[in-house]
Amino acid sequence: MTPGRKRICFVTASPLTVRAFLSDQIAALAREHDVTVISNFESGERLDALRGVARVLSVPIKRDIAPLADLRCLWRLLRVFRHERFDIVHTVTPKAGLLAQVTAFVLRVPVRIHVFTGQAWVTRGGPWRWFLRIIDWLFAGLATHVLVDSPSQREFLIRQGVVSAHKSRVLLSGSICGVDTERFRPDREARARIRAALGIADNTVVFLFVGRLNADKGLLDLARAFADPGLRGAALLVVGPDEERIRPRMHALGGGARLMFLDYTPAPQDYMAAADVFCLPSYREGFGTVIIEAAAAGVPAIASDIYGVRDAVADGETGLLHPPRDVAAIRGCMLRLAQDEALRMRLGRAAREHAVRRFAMPAITAALIEYYRGLPI
Repeated sequence: MTPGRKRICFVTASPLTVRAFLSDQIAALAREHDVTVISNFESGERLDALRGVARVLSVPIKRDIAPLADLRCLWRLLRVFRHERFDIVHTVTPKAGLLAQVTAFVLRVPVRIHVFTGQAWVTRGGPWRWFLRIIDWLFAGLATHVLVDSPSQREFLIRQGVVSAHKSRVLLSGSICGVDTERFRPDREARARIRAALGIADNTVVFLFVGRLNADKGLLDLARAFADPGLRGAALLVVGPDEERIRPRMHALGGGARLMFLDYTPAPQDYMAAADVFCLPSYREGFGTVIIEAAAAGVPAIASDIYGVRDAVADGETGLLHPPRDVAAIRGCMLRLAQDEALRMRLGRAAREHAVRRFAMPAITAALIEYYRGLPI
């Protein structure tokens, strides 16, 4: 270890979290410190972007509750942390937060940071809601510092008693990493190429969803709204892995050939450039990074007026917000933007400016570096 350099460990349950959100920040921190990344690499995933930048270790952290596997992970983390003597442990995602924060607390790691990016328990009821909320409260209490990826989410967590005001903070205007405004940008060539590949005419209004397909994303509400006869000339493109067999249920609600699905893309920016309106009718989000990615591509959003999301959309300026679970309101927003090209263009231009001004990735990364420099170590 080089004198003066701190030993930092990032812990997530999935390498996808690192690749999608943390690579730029880890690379920047590695210029000043020794960085280790711990995640579940059992599936063979690699982090090529961090080769030569940070050390990568595999620990089989499961996303779901698995008592025996979780105990084995705790033991593995205990051995790694004891050997490495990290100065800072930085966790993202709930399971990684729980296991690594417990381990770091037991071994008295001086600085323990957890990042909140949303709460699964918000849409749950009964004992599960209570149990999952207690878990969040537990590892927030074990952490010495808490980052939250949106102002309204932080306010919600404070009201719920999960985090304290003095321990928690939001970097700049929010988001876990910001948006790469060079990668996500208006792109006529990508628009033409994607539309040609999908058989979509240039003058067809395309509504887009990108993300994991599950009930909490409000996709069945979106499908019901899209079935309106007034949207027969439009298309709805849904991109992402189907976690809960949502696709056949959406098909059953109508839309026919105008409703299209793609399991996965390594280039979401191309589909955003090909779209006219981005849709996120979600019931819960920590922030809604996909909204600012679409915004950077010049695409306005129709999205739920819930905590987290309302920090990413300026209602009436960069997109339209609607009450969650309100199919009629979603339908009204879709019809309005489908029929008013001038409004779509105005909102899209403002969305691009908003994303560049408030959520550019270099600014968020710089804010994290300054945050680290102010830590008491």
